[in-house]
Amino acid sequence: MAGRIRREDIDELRARISIVDVVGAHVTLKTAGVGSMKGLCPFHDERSPSFHVRPAVGRYHCFGCGEDGDVFQFAMAMDHTSFAETVERFAAQAGFTLHYEDGKPQEETSGRLRLLEASRAAEAYFREQLVTPAAALGQRFLGERGFDLAAAERFGVGFAPASFDALGRHLKGRGFTEAELLGAGLLSEGQRGSYDRFRGRLIWPIRDVAGATVGFGARRLSDDDKGPKYLNSPETPIFRKSQVLYGLDLAKRDIARGHEAVVVEGYTDVMACHLAGVTTAVATCGTSFGVDHIKVLRRVLGDVSTTDTRSLGRVVFTFDPDEAGQQAAARTFAEEQRFAAQTFVAVPPGGLDPCDLRLERGDDAVRRLVQQPRPLFEFMLRRIVAQHDLETVEGRVAAMRRAAPVLQSIRDRALADGYTRTVAGWLGVSPDEVRSAVRQAGPRPAAVAEGAAAAHPPADVALRQLERDPASRLERDAISALLQQPAVLGRDLAVRGATAYIANPSLAVVRDGVLASLDAIEATDFSERVAEAVPAEIVPLVRTLAMAPIPQSTNEGVKAYVRGIVGSLVDRDILRRKAELLGSLQRMGGADPEGSKRLQEQLLELERERRSLRSE
Repeated sequence: MAGRIRREDIDELRARISIVDVVGAHVTLKTAGVGSMKGLCPFHDERSPSFHVRPAVGRYHCFGCGEDGDVFQFAMAMDHTSFAETVERFAAQAGFTLHYEDGKPQEETSGRLRLLEASRAAEAYFREQLVTPAAALGQRFLGERGFDLAAAERFGVGFAPASFDALGRHLKGRGFTEAELLGAGLLSEGQRGSYDRFRGRLIWPIRDVAGATVGFGARRLSDDDKGPKYLNSPETPIFRKSQVLYGLDLAKRDIARGHEAVVVEGYTDVMACHLAGVTTAVATCGTSFGVDHIKVLRRVLGDVSTTDTRSLGRVVFTFDPDEAGQQAAARTFAEEQRFAAQTFVAVPPGGLDPCDLRLERGDDAVRRLVQQPRPLFEFMLRRIVAQHDLETVEGRVAAMRRAAPVLQSIRDRALADGYTRTVAGWLGVSPDEVRSAVRQAGPRPAAVAEGAAAAHPPADVALRQLERDPASRLERDAISALLQQPAVLGRDLAVRGATAYIANPSLAVVRDGVLASLDAIEATDFSERVAEAVPAEIVPLVRTLAMAPIPQSTNEGVKAYVRGIVGSLVDRDILRRKAELLGSLQRMGGADPEGSKRLQEQLLELERERRSLRSE
């Protein structure tokens, strides 16, 4: 694996990307004064816009919920990708070569991009084929499961012709090489050369969280097809089935907003759920739900550990009631502790999967299935108890011992105690016996396994807290002007403003950061220089002040406002110093003529400074 991406490359790439274009793909932005744009925040529901973008600085900030960051952080939040993934994706789009700390250039950007382009072209080809007469079997398969062509279009469903080389010939005609098509998993290698991997099958495109097509799932349609019922793309540089969830590109926004995800077992189940209004449904792609899937899903859920279980999100799994479904539930429960979110199981009635449930009983039945799940630990406790003969002492003791670790893992202690009593009732033993078995099971595991993200505490000082009195408002607005427009002030006024008295202790720390960074007064990232100079707990305040809108709509208006507000802060500081000197002069009386003279000279100098400030 390559090392960390070089900081210089990250900075250069950030400078090349328009934050307005990236944010504008998700938010309708309107001008909000000089150098600022605003729109409705994509991170929380609101009716009036409080989400601001400053293109010159390359940052965004929401004054409603406090979300803040640069273009990479915005893309990470929207697409739920890691920092490295986000930077590498932007680099690929821009044709920019990244270098890593080990000195090696980025090795696979161009090759990866070609594989993604080949997959995208293949998806378009498959979709075109679905409406041809040759795809009658595929059209009938969809129709029998309640999906029309509009639904197929929504999910990108296509059809692979029953030909050994139709796709290969089509894509080679588009300029792709055989090596690229093999690398993307679209062709397979045989004794007589390469051939189309998918033939005579219904095709689902598998997309990553950012919406790029990385692989395909293909369903057998004919009894003449001796291959597996479902055939997926092989592992490729762009497709790792253990790290991809089908439908996540469509579900991610609703999952993030509602902090809920529904995990089903197949492509048609995802389609059925979404069409029924359960738009948080996803599925694995030919593999069991595992650790890597949890990592991906937790990022989208915003899944963090907390002692308040009421604030946790939830993940609902659907399992078939047959033995395969029971085993899938057991495998999932083995990794359940990796979630901070609460986990539930929804068992479809009559052994129906969500697709069949929708077909037989309608959309309401699918919604009710998800709305009325059972906790995963309850499901597992019932399963454990059902596997033992409770008519014998041995059976009851064995069930109690196997149930103990499950009871121990329940994060909510009140719920754990309630289920302890419930299990005791099922087994016909006292709750104390069950509690003893729980204690003997060993120390209680952590609420979330290693790797769980910790909750980020809110900023110590919110901007609205500085609205309480005129003095704090003046300090806030002046520091904001210093952060945003230091070059407009000029070095002398900027230095004078940065040395003025600030009563609010948090703002005083920001002011000190400004003073320490004045050598970079002309830099476009001046506010970020200040953020690097202050303690970590003050950084959110710096960024909030750096994004605060300036109440002017012209460049001249901004200049006058900035000089005026910082001048007012300096004027207040001069008056404060004059008051201190006058007090000293009165206390001195006539006891020290030389001292009195020095104080009077200082008072005159302050008055000259004040008049000079007002004349500018």
